[in-house]
Amino acid sequence: MHRILIDKKLCTGCKSCVLACMLKHSENNNFYTLDLENIDNDSMGHIELDKNNNPTPIFCRHCEEPECVITCMSGALKKDKITGVVSYNQTKCGSCYMCVMSCPYGVLKPDERSKQNILKCDLCKNEKEPKCVENCPSGAISILKEEVYA
Repeated sequence: MHRILIDKKLCTGCKSCVLACMLKHSENNNFYTLDLENIDNDSMGHIELDKNNNPTPIFCRHCEEPECVITCMSGALKKDKITGVVSYNQTKCGSCYMCVMSCPYGVLKPDERSKQNILKCDLCKNEKEPKCVENCPSGAISILKEEVYA
């Protein structure tokens, strides 16, 4: 089972995780030339301030029982029973936003350009570990990898 773990006490609000996610999902390959105002360069997670003005990472947790999958009427969201990764298939998406409304973490959102596709963390598939985890200097974001035996 692969799950993102957050320790908000360790978060400094540096946004390295957000930038790493933006870079991973853009056509760019350089932090210094990444256009932060381009609506096509968006992060799958973000940092918010809590009621005490402490930074809090908000990322898809790939929940044990994901509400987004349960409420998805089109089958665009699926949970892999072996890895635990919740994936999104935009070709099946009906853009009803039920997943957006049901996410307890407020992570899912429509893309800025078309408002038709949902921005959903894919745990940086085909990478050794997610870029948000790899680029978090304080260790506030980590990944839990448990072996699951079916």
